[in-house]
Amino acid sequence: MARVSNKIIATINFLAFLLSLWILRQGIWLANKGTTDCERFLQWPVIGLGAFVMLLSVAGFVGACFRLTWALSLYLVLLSSLIVLMLIGFIVFAFSVTYKGDGRNVEGREYKEYRLGDYSKWLQGQVDKNYSWNKIKSCLKEARICKSLAENEVNAVAEQFYKTHLSPIQSGCCKPPTSCQFKYINATVWEKKPEPINNTDPDCKTWSNNQDILCYDCKSCKAGVVDNLKRDWRKLIISALAVTVALIAIYSAGCRACINNSKEKEFEYAVYRMTLRCEILKFKDFGVLHP
Repeated sequence: MARVSNKIIATINFLAFLLSLWILRQGIWLANKGTTDCERFLQWPVIGLGAFVMLLSVAGFVGACFRLTWALSLYLVLLSSLIVLMLIGFIVFAFSVTYKGDGRNVEGREYKEYRLGDYSKWLQGQVDKNYSWNKIKSCLKEARICKSLAENEVNAVAEQFYKTHLSPIQSGCCKPPTSCQFKYINATVWEKKPEPINNTDPDCKTWSNNQDILCYDCKSCKAGVVDNLKRDWRKLIISALAVTVALIAIYSAGCRACINNSKEKEFEYAVYRMTLRCEILKFKDFGVLHP
């Protein structure tokens, strides 16, 4: 039984070691070949994850193959830390900051519009910081999200555009809010009405037809990014739950292997003591040892 548990742990950690090499390779590639701020921003988290998975897999593999209780104990401590981080550090936290907020329906429009105040204070704070928002804004421009919307021939006339299902980022960053009542020219060009409009939405003043500005500094753009982040985190929560269940199963197998290894070593030590005692008795019987 102990050997079966050890083989399972050794196989899993050998595969995890290969995975860590691939993760580290991606991190090193981002550090050396990354061409955008978005890519370079990910390099250290990816390298850190790869290093942690490598340490975890080496401890598990060595402990299982050589039946080293101390290595398996280190492996179980690291694995339990990962489970706690996954279960409490990410899943609980991610759910607590994504439980509220959604797009608002607009009359006569197929797309929704987004308000930053509808989302959790923590998410609002992340995009309201100038440093972090400048990074995000740079990523949005590099992704050409608004340019691709403007180049789509389907949006040639206003009626067609209003029937388009826009993503949260497209709705918040590439066009002004409907409440501004601007005249549609194309997907990313809108004409402000000459007469003043009684509108307190600051995004109406922030909007610009300059294709490098648009509504990238609007509250609605930040709300669109937050809504997109919320959707991604909800998907990650489901994935993280599945991974956590798998990690708990691996942890159980590791505990069984560690316990069995300890019992085997105790049994081997007991056999060794018994054998040694028998040898001593033989020496006594042959008169080799005398009091």
